[in-house]
Amino acid sequence: MFKAIESEFLVPFDGSFRIADAPTRDRREQDQKKVLKKAIKQFSNQQQALYASDRHSVLLVFQGMDAAGKDSTISAVTRGVNPAGFQVFGFKRPSKKELDHDFLWRTAKSMPERGRIGIFNRSHYEEVLVVRVHPEILDYQQLPETIDRETIWEERFESIREHEHHLARNGTVILKFWLNVSREEQKVRFLSRLDDPGKHWKFNPGDLKERKHWEEYMHAYEDALNQTSRDWAPWYAIPADSKPFMRATIGTLIVSALKSIGLKYPRPNPADVAEFDACRAELLQSDGK
Repeated sequence: MFKAIESEFLVPFDGSFRIADAPTRDRREQDQKKVLKKAIKQFSNQQQALYASDRHSVLLVFQGMDAAGKDSTISAVTRGVNPAGFQVFGFKRPSKKELDHDFLWRTAKSMPERGRIGIFNRSHYEEVLVVRVHPEILDYQQLPETIDRETIWEERFESIREHEHHLARNGTVILKFWLNVSREEQKVRFLSRLDDPGKHWKFNPGDLKERKHWEEYMHAYEDALNQTSRDWAPWYAIPADSKPFMRATIGTLIVSALKSIGLKYPRPNPADVAEFDACRAELLQSDGK
């Protein structure tokens, strides 16, 4: 099952991915809540082994259009996982301090340490997505005058590939999820937020302005996924119109990736075992027991 899911939604490494061919909805008949529940249990067990072994880290990147379900999916797949073992970062408009560094700096300083899982809700990919759709943002990034804006996107893709390759070589397992929501489903979710007072806080009028650039975003996403889906940092294009399917699929992919590491709890050396035996004897003898 894992291999079938991986191959079905994996963005190939040869630049052949086309958004027009990527489904936004999956109608297979299966209890997705049951699949997710099983994945969460396995994820929780693997996360403990990851934390205990302290040799690898995991980076999960979530990207998608507004209302694609990034927040709710992150919450769903990490339910039951020890919060001490992972951290979630959201990246929106860069701060003045962040603009005083290269475009990878603000995410690089938030990378998970060994033994932990880092989750990026949006990421360094905003710099080749939002900024590409709105290139006027470059005017505020204090870039050197020598940077050629005709080649800047190819150069940023190269920097991202090299950066992620460096992380992978040093023990970070990278999974990237593009939540592929349709324009029609986005409209339904926006209307739901407007119709329900309890969801008004989720709605941003600016999202409608971005919606008008849908085709430009799809072009930017297609190029970004083709340029940066690699064996060491694969992209998965996940149908996002059905949230239960999306969550179950992502949970399954995370479990598969963690299994591939071959995580094991550290084994104590003989000196530690001898000390444990002495501690056990001391405890058994204490308080007259």
